[in-house]
Amino acid sequence: MARTKMVLAGEGGQGVQSVAKILVEAGYEAGKQVLYIPNFGVEQRGGVSIAFCQIADEIIGEPRFAKGDIVIMLSDRAIDRCETYVDENATVVYDSSVCTKKPTCKCKRVIAVDANKMANEDPSLGARVFNIIILGVLLAATNVLKLDDVKNAMELALKKKFDAKPELRTKNHKALEVGMELVNEKAAV
Repeated sequence: MARTKMVLAGEGGQGVQSVAKILVEAGYEAGKQVLYIPNFGVEQRGGVSIAFCQIADEIIGEPRFAKGDIVIMLSDRAIDRCETYVDENATVVYDSSVCTKKPTCKCKRVIAVDANKMANEDPSLGARVFNIIILGVLLAATNVLKLDDVKNAMELALKKKFDAKPELRTKNHKALEVGMELVNEKAAV
């Protein structure tokens, strides 16, 4: 059975929960089994927000897991909180433009991306699409879903915003592709 276990962690306001919701919606729409467990508290005041997601081809028998296949860490505190979910088979992604330290856990692969920097410095993107760049990174690093499935889920999740400002659709689609390219460039090196 193909099952992908994902942990996404960052500071409140970075959009970790939004990414997880879009991800599982895309999986559901693609006919997969999905599970999403949010873990947050006072994140709007600066705490760590964690999303646990699973996407599988068959029924997911257990909602919780001890180790993720991919662990996304978007802040120093997320690194501190989430290294426990990493083992030697995991892929770890962290944002090197936000984090002042690198994850030190033993894992199969570490991918450093500068998603926050790219979002803030590229005028065709903007800071608000940082989380969608991360979604693209996750998509390319796992190949768990097709790009069109994720775009369709984004359409469902962000329809009101897209209808009010159609340029946001273009920005979000570009951000998704930029995130995917970050991983593909790292793989080509």
